[in-house]
Amino acid sequence: MTTVSVWWLRRDLRLHDNAAFYHALQSPYPTLPVFIFDTDILDKLENRADARVQFIHDTLTELQNALAVHGSSLKVYYGNTLNIWKKILTEYDVKAVFTNRDYEAYAITRDAKIAELLAAQNASFNTYKDHVIFEQNEVTKDDGKPYTVFTPYSRKWRARLTEADLASYENEKYFGNLLQISPLPIISLAEMGFERGEITIPSTEVAQSVIKNYEENRNFPALPNSTSRLGVHFRFGTISVREKARKAMLLSDTYVNELIWRDFYSQILWHFPHVIGAPFSPKYAHIAWRDAPADFERWCVGKTGYPLVDAGMRELNATGYMHNRVRMVVASFLTKHLLIDWQLGEAYFAAKLLDFDLASNNGGWQWAAGCGTDAAPYFRVFNPTAQQEKFDKSCQYIRKWIPEFGTPMYVNPMVEHKFARERCLETYKKGLERAAD
Repeated sequence: MTTVSVWWLRRDLRLHDNAAFYHALQSPYPTLPVFIFDTDILDKLENRADARVQFIHDTLTELQNALAVHGSSLKVYYGNTLNIWKKILTEYDVKAVFTNRDYEAYAITRDAKIAELLAAQNASFNTYKDHVIFEQNEVTKDDGKPYTVFTPYSRKWRARLTEADLASYENEKYFGNLLQISPLPIISLAEMGFERGEITIPSTEVAQSVIKNYEENRNFPALPNSTSRLGVHFRFGTISVREKARKAMLLSDTYVNELIWRDFYSQILWHFPHVIGAPFSPKYAHIAWRDAPADFERWCVGKTGYPLVDAGMRELNATGYMHNRVRMVVASFLTKHLLIDWQLGEAYFAAKLLDFDLASNNGGWQWAAGCGTDAAPYFRVFNPTAQQEKFDKSCQYIRKWIPEFGTPMYVNPMVEHKFARERCLETYKKGLERAAD
């Protein structure tokens, strides 16, 4: 039986500047790269042409080709993670496993089970920070308590940052320590019950001008290069957040702020796991959300009669992406205008977004609903028409996604703004009064 150290890839699908891979290559045993298509996750996906699964599969194929150049191979499994690890331990003499930390509740529970299994086999389980710049308790208040407001968190984040925090792991120097084996076959999408879809994944290559002009352009969805579109690559680790942060520090303070938001929401999820399934602020659990499936469906398909909302939802459904400014507008519309539970919107985004990240998606939805950490106050209700006038005045973005806009075929607004705002304020007020009783 071959003795190995295992590098377990999860949300870090790259050979370059990868913390766990670097440490695996430093071990005294040859490194076997392993990826597991986790059926506990895949079986919950309703779309059999899910572009994220296709993207992972394509990326694994690219990694396999890159490893073959160095005489090694990626070993890809499909199944329940615990059962797969039991299988791996019968195939190899595993001395150590190296992987990068995941801060979601499912991943924490899963990793604890794997660590226990490995310990019973006298194998170590080693985890590293790679998905964020600062994690868990690295940026806290002076008394050690977590920040729940972004601005002071971001100040401390910047004050704590050193060049070492953004330094790259030079994995390439140690590729000779990879396990030398012939390329192993990768399970096909069809064998897992998936198929290729039509959605295109954005490139990892972004012109410097996009980042340099980010502050000026980021709020205008019609501009072709107003944002970097790198979210999906941060999500699956096909790019290094350290590398992108280094470059952004030279080009755009506003873009760096977006990276800090990722860290902020990640540490919120870590310190306050109750945010999954409940509002960060418990008093908002008393809001009387409307049970309105037909209204929710109109929001989902982009037929609310509010052009900016509808364009955003149609963009999401067609591409797996929605412009950041528009995300705020559509989330506010669902929770404030329609008074539909933010968790329904959160789940819809989770199913559709290429760049879905549990911590950031949850944080964004709770912000929009007014119930989260550092949230917009509940009485702040976006006016979709005013937002359209400000950020898509020429209707260029709207016309791209709503071909019937400006014709009798376009639907009338499903709710009047003034009425919706007043209903929202009254409903929230009553909910907060109930919480206070």
